[in-house]
Amino acid sequence: MADEDLLRKLAPQVLGALVRRFGHFDTAEDAVQEALLAAATQWPRDGVPDDPRAWLITVAARRLTDLLRAEQARRRREDAVAARVLPDDRLAPPADRRAAAPDDTLVLLFMCCHPSLSPSSQIALTLRAVGGLSTPEIARAFMVSEATMTRRITRAKQRVKDSGVPFRLPSPAERARRTDAVLHVLYLIFNEGYASTSGPDLHRAELAAEAIRLARMVLRLLPGDAEAAGLLALMLLTDARRPARTGPDGALIPMAEQDRSRWHAGFIAEGVELVTNALARGRPGPYQVQAAIAALHDEAPTAEETDWPQIAALYALLRRGSDNPMVALNHAVAVAMSEGPAAGLDALERLRHDDRLAGDHRPIAVRAHLLEMSGDHAGARAAYEEAAQRAMSLPQQRYLRTRAARLTGPGTPHDADPPHPVA
Repeated sequence: MADEDLLRKLAPQVLGALVRRFGHFDTAEDAVQEALLAAATQWPRDGVPDDPRAWLITVAARRLTDLLRAEQARRRREDAVAARVLPDDRLAPPADRRAAAPDDTLVLLFMCCHPSLSPSSQIALTLRAVGGLSTPEIARAFMVSEATMTRRITRAKQRVKDSGVPFRLPSPAERARRTDAVLHVLYLIFNEGYASTSGPDLHRAELAAEAIRLARMVLRLLPGDAEAAGLLALMLLTDARRPARTGPDGALIPMAEQDRSRWHAGFIAEGVELVTNALARGRPGPYQVQAAIAALHDEAPTAEETDWPQIAALYALLRRGSDNPMVALNHAVAVAMSEGPAAGLDALERLRHDDRLAGDHRPIAVRAHLLEMSGDHAGARAAYEEAAQRAMSLPQQRYLRTRAARLTGPGTPHDADPPHPVA
């Protein structure tokens, strides 16, 4: 594993360890960031230590101690704060004891979803502290400005600090009140890992893997929660396709053109079993429905055998319980694939004035696909080019420009390869 991937995996564990021992969530995060910076500088030169987690905790604990002492000096309450914050039994233990310490990531996850925070603040803070996403990435996930998201995360940190919440797993009743936010956080982390909103790579495998790992932990903690099972199933069924999503050059390959023999059969089998058992409990929630859609894709032997009418019906069910514009967009694609491009374009037209999609490349990309399906190659080419200009992911940009380049104008042969929704 590359140092960068290792640091991303260890960051929430180190932050959890510091918060458990010292409190001071916001200051602990600053200390962890400095420890990560030190590792990024020293490890390439000196080599990765035998116990990288212990190394990071030691460096971060020392830096946190410095920060707390500086804060004490500024507030002229050195003795009182030192007695409260830095007793010997809360200092970081020796490295040989620390290596066997539990993974505090799940505790940190539930702490960030404390009920004193609004749902949006819970999710934003957890994406930052547990998922390791940058503030711009979180802002794009929420479709708000970076400045707005910065203020939201700062306020959330202060609320957690002021709440005095102990660093431990909440009681079963309290867990139930936080579960929806926890699942939503993991869903967003996985989405960013599976389809990066920006940067040179189509996906960030370490984020998707971390989301799956945390989802497994949550399901073990809440084995009777059908939505927790549905979310894990959705992640597995979606991530199963990742090995076939890119070519040797990193170019995006749409689902219908993927080599299905490269899909992860183990993930598909596990995901299908999870969602089947969850749906049998009745009253399926949105994660279970999305997992059922993913299972229909994964179990189709070929793209042509995909059960698009059932997928469209499941998206319609999702729409009845959510006004999420991305659900409506996916429903438009499913309608187009089951009823024809004209019906899909009609469904897409109803999203034209949704401000939450303003500036997003995906509605334009879908429109381009549907126009190409309908034979309007000039309109499709213009839409592909517009979508490419809006996309922030380089592989998405290349894919869309390639599609546009294939459409040379009204004379494009009608037997050209048909377009397919992006995987």
